[in-house]
Amino acid sequence: MSKKVLFIVSNAYAIGPRNRRTGNFLPEVAHPYAEFARAGYAIDFASLSGDVPFLDALQLADDPDNLAFLVGKGWAAMQKGKQLSDVDVAPYDAIFMPGGLAPMVDMPDHPLLKKVIQETYERQAVVGAVCHGPASLLNVQRSDGSYLVAGKKISSFTNDEEENYAKADVPFELESALVKQGALFHKAAPWQAFSIADGKLVTGQNPASARGVAEKMIALLEAA
Repeated sequence: MSKKVLFIVSNAYAIGPRNRRTGNFLPEVAHPYAEFARAGYAIDFASLSGDVPFLDALQLADDPDNLAFLVGKGWAAMQKGKQLSDVDVAPYDAIFMPGGLAPMVDMPDHPLLKKVIQETYERQAVVGAVCHGPASLLNVQRSDGSYLVAGKKISSFTNDEEENYAKADVPFELESALVKQGALFHKAAPWQAFSIADGKLVTGQNPASARGVAEKMIALLEAA
């Protein structure tokens, strides 16, 4: 039977005191979507509010997988995604949170998202996130009250990368926030592809890492 993956995406479209326009970063959605599709998986979308999500980095549409996502089934499905509260997440084999600056706005403290991630992780399904997407993992607590990321090998957009990208716009530095909650943070040089799996939890550093996160998630799903 085909594996099922649920993309959970942000609905934010602006961030910071300057109202910087943002959204979900196109390659961080499109590249994993392409990998899961090639693996024959069923892919669905949900967003926190149920409104049509925003995409950032449309200037990268000349990339083959980005273009295929935009003109094929991917973007159409993302626009029609349900509100997370209307989705039964239990049947999904994996959930994935792409980045872009948008998750820094609405994902760190969203109560239902915290519950969904906790329950998905504790039933031994795969949880993946890339770049700023691991903001979704902040403040997720296991059943014993400990932070989900505590003692886990984790990656995300780094402080060094943020310094030259959006430090004036983000409410906090994601690397520092994850480390504060006990994550064992791993990273490569700025803007280099890097992804890491710790059990059923898979994270990646930046846009170049999105495909690697999907590949590691697929390896876990195929081994299950």
